Amino acid sequence: MKSLRILSVVALTFLGSAVFAQSKTEKIKVLGNCGMCKKTIETSLKVPGVTSANWDKVTKVLTVSYDSTKITNDQVQQKVAASGYDTEKVKATEAAYGKLPDCCQYDRSGKASKAH
Repeated sequence: MKSLRILSVVALTFLGSAVFAQSKTEKIKVLGNCGMCKKTIETSLKVPGVTSANWDKVTKVLTVSYDSTKITNDQVQQKVAASGYDTEKVKATEAAYGKLPDCCQYDRSGKASKAH
């Protein structure tokens, strides 16, 4: 009976760590300028699997938490790029970038083009 109890504890420990291993939080560099950029970037990640997204306009860093069994880091970056913003790995298309409001059109070399 004692070995069954120990086996149960070990099994639950592994099961618990497997559940937590699916949830990831990562930081991704995303170019942008202003509060409108923040809203667009964060809204682009209101998709299944993403539990939270917070972009900091000063540091240009997106902190995103997601379920890695439902969405990957690459897919997260593709979603952001589709909304017009360049990430570390994925560059937005000219068409998506061109749809951004003037205040959101950043210098694509990585420097902010307008003060906000």
